[in-house]
Amino acid sequence: MGSKNSDNGTSVGAVAVDDPAKVRNVVLVGPSGAGKTTLTEALLAATGVLTRAGSVTEGTTVCDHDPAAVRQQRSVGLAVAPIQHGDIKINLIDTPGYVDFVGELRAGLRAADAALFVVNAFEGVDAATISLWEECALVGMPRAVVITRTDHHRADFGTEVVACQAAFGAGVVPLYMPEGDALVGLLTSGENYPDERAALIEGIIAESEDETLMNRYLEGEEIDQDTLIADLETAVSRGSFHPVMPVCAATGMGLVELLDGIARAFPSPLEHQVPDVTSVDGIPQPRMAADPDGPLVAEVVRTAVDSYVGRVSLVRVFSGTLRPERPVHVSGHGMADRGHEDHDADERVAHIYSPLGSTLREVPYCVAGDLCALTKLTTAETGDTVSAPEQPLLMAPWDMPEPLLPIAVVPRTRSDEDNLARNLGRLVASDPTLRLDRNAETHQMVLWCMGEAHADVVLARLRAGGAEIDTEPVRVPFRETFAGSGKGHGRHVKQSGGHGQYAVCDIVVEPLPRGAGFEFVDKVVGGSVPHQFIPSVEKGVRAQLERGLHDGTPVVDVRVTLVDGKAHSVDSSDAAFQTAGALALKEAAAAARTQLLEPMDEVAIRLPDEHLGTVLGDLSGRRGRVLGTESDEGGRTMIRAEVPSSELLRYAVELRSLTSGTGTFTRRFSRYDPLPEALAARASK
Repeated sequence: MGSKNSDNGTSVGAVAVDDPAKVRNVVLVGPSGAGKTTLTEALLAATGVLTRAGSVTEGTTVCDHDPAAVRQQRSVGLAVAPIQHGDIKINLIDTPGYVDFVGELRAGLRAADAALFVVNAFEGVDAATISLWEECALVGMPRAVVITRTDHHRADFGTEVVACQAAFGAGVVPLYMPEGDALVGLLTSGENYPDERAALIEGIIAESEDETLMNRYLEGEEIDQDTLIADLETAVSRGSFHPVMPVCAATGMGLVELLDGIARAFPSPLEHQVPDVTSVDGIPQPRMAADPDGPLVAEVVRTAVDSYVGRVSLVRVFSGTLRPERPVHVSGHGMADRGHEDHDADERVAHIYSPLGSTLREVPYCVAGDLCALTKLTTAETGDTVSAPEQPLLMAPWDMPEPLLPIAVVPRTRSDEDNLARNLGRLVASDPTLRLDRNAETHQMVLWCMGEAHADVVLARLRAGGAEIDTEPVRVPFRETFAGSGKGHGRHVKQSGGHGQYAVCDIVVEPLPRGAGFEFVDKVVGGSVPHQFIPSVEKGVRAQLERGLHDGTPVVDVRVTLVDGKAHSVDSSDAAFQTAGALALKEAAAAARTQLLEPMDEVAIRLPDEHLGTVLGDLSGRRGRVLGTESDEGGRTMIRAEVPSSELLRYAVELRSLTSGTGTFTRRFSRYDPLPEALAARASK
């Protein structure tokens, strides 16, 4: 995103919309390879936005303009393609189908009012497709199904409809039937398909607000088409009725009917409930609506950084009207755990653009319900709220998946450090599914990604920004503790002219239960260690615990008891007793046995029942301890287990392989446990 005058075969300019009722925001959802981007190209060409449709394989499509998308020949980011059909503006939101980029999908769901679920006519419905359907259902998104590539020699529309019904539920009903290169509308001329027509009409009437319609229909009354078409929109908007339309992007079959269906049956922004809004202080505000004259509330649903234009923010306006040369307030709260610190700033909107892929076409304003692009909002990040400076507001954030694949990156040279830091800031601002962790213990810079494909895109963008980087194995931060009691004698005596240094202390170190932390006990009698130097011994011990005993691994869960010592009336000092305390701890460690502790994570794994045995066996091989299993909806099982963190470094990739892409998991730190001796010996080498 970013080119203001791209020669991409564009034949028409952008037009601003005045009425939210004339807008349809439709997100294209489906598995990778289903044909979403190709369908978008065909619709752009059919409506005259493009003079010619681009090709995914040739890298010439409007939506797949990212170099990573061209290289991988699949979408890696959200893209918007507005088209005009009659007096209706349709914002097509093309999203990636690959699971690594589910964050882009959820951003598309946030920006849209309805979803067009794209499957092809010959591959059936796989588990990944069902998972994507569930992603839409989670947010209550109205959905329709379009079956593409009906010209394929293995295409079978009827079989695919049955597969969709089995996967998505009985609410999936054909609206058209293909006959050769044409379509038959079941509402208007479906006499040759009586069963399909009856199922369609009954499905629409079941959602009608007119409760008498079903009885009238069952009694044999012919319901007029205008009533059915009006109720079709109601049925779709409720999210429980999903019309199916066949389309062939190559021949153009069904494109006009699809556009008619979107314009007439899909809900407008007026029917979309605006997310909850609060003040920046968290005070709830009255429910807002898509009113162009209401308070300004917009949200940054995607951020891109263009080398020529700078930062480009894709914005969905939920209330009010965005106008150029006006000040706005940008707020971002609640994402500190992802590296996005809370921020508020007043900025100025210079120009407003209608995005067409990477092309920005200037428009005079953007009303509630529409999408636009803003440039050079220097503080705006994905998920931020844009509002009026005199009434700063904050929208409730959408749910973002947790990145679970760590990648450690290192700059090749010192000169690459600045480039890396600058590019990381841009990437984290634009991608809420990317988390940056600068680990103070392992001294590694770790990028937490959604999977290998996501990591590949992130690393490519870093290198494209001029940062030469390498990756290295991610190191797990261990801890060390005492396995038994030990005594230590710390003696720090130096004479070098003038005041010397004199401190002697005796300590006893004992292990504590896991998670107990550190205790310091004073049992000195007779004043052998003066009262003012007892805190010095504790300070020296604490510092040595943090530095570690051997290789910098912190020591935890111990009790240190100071039992005796000696002092000098002139040469003893705070620094001397700190040093003596550290020396005593080292001697105690040499006398007692210590052991390494590894971090343990509590994981929750959700997967289809058929993969349960495979995953349980794999967890056993990872030294995991299963805490329990419970049945979940949709024929799935939730496994709860404790697994060493070191065994989960690539689990995001490996679980996907074990479950054919259908398993998901979350993790959180639980505690530290002793590392088995064989592994501890290997780790200490």
